[in-house]
Amino acid sequence: MTHHGHSRAPSSRHLRLATYNIHKCRGMDGRTRVDRIADVLASLDADVIALQEVVGHGAEEEGQAAALGARLGMGWVMDSVRLLRGKAYGNVVLSRFPIEATHRCDLSCAKREPRACVRVDVDVHGHRLHVFNVHLGTAVFERRKQAPRLAEFVADRDVPGPKVLLGDFNEWVKGLTSRTLGELLEGVDLTHHLRRRRTYPGVLPMFHLDHIYVAGGLTVEKVSLPRNKLTLVASDHLPLVADVVMPAI
Repeated sequence: MTHHGHSRAPSSRHLRLATYNIHKCRGMDGRTRVDRIADVLASLDADVIALQEVVGHGAEEEGQAAALGARLGMGWVMDSVRLLRGKAYGNVVLSRFPIEATHRCDLSCAKREPRACVRVDVDVHGHRLHVFNVHLGTAVFERRKQAPRLAEFVADRDVPGPKVLLGDFNEWVKGLTSRTLGELLEGVDLTHHLRRRRTYPGVLPMFHLDHIYVAGGLTVEKVSLPRNKLTLVASDHLPLVADVVMPAI
């Protein structure tokens, strides 16, 4: 797991979170452009961002995580789940807040693409926020095995305090994953916030694959799904953004 620095820490208990499957920075036009994804992320103005399908460093290049972190001035952690043509490949958390610790839960199933959930603990003005970034499997039988393991990891009683679980859950219709997590965490019901809730595929979204769950006193004020000329082409997913408030302690 790669961990790189941190930048300025925003003020107040209000913060913005986002999740975005960037599809290796390859857009719907078939072009791989890190700068375009960086433009999308900059426009979100989020304090913590969970990214999926990120290509990391290779022998002769820094990789997308480092490039995006540098462009945005944010610290980052990359959890590589496998190699992709000799380069790290997996999930990334970008943060404006200091990153204190990282932990991972292997969610891989035999003979399927490796999967994991990474937990990144960030210091929000002296209070710890646990950020969980996940990308679940595409097959139903995978998610049936992954859901209880993920729930156990996120709901660990030895990890108290505010928590947010974000990512690409690959659940085309609500099923076991939603039910299992919903019993332990508060799922953000997008119907209260958005008329359009589908995040995939980017150019003509038909499925709601990306989700946000909160716990530990974290409250959601607003949710947005930026849908514009840039986001519709930059990746095969749309970014999902939530404005939240940390609990008063």
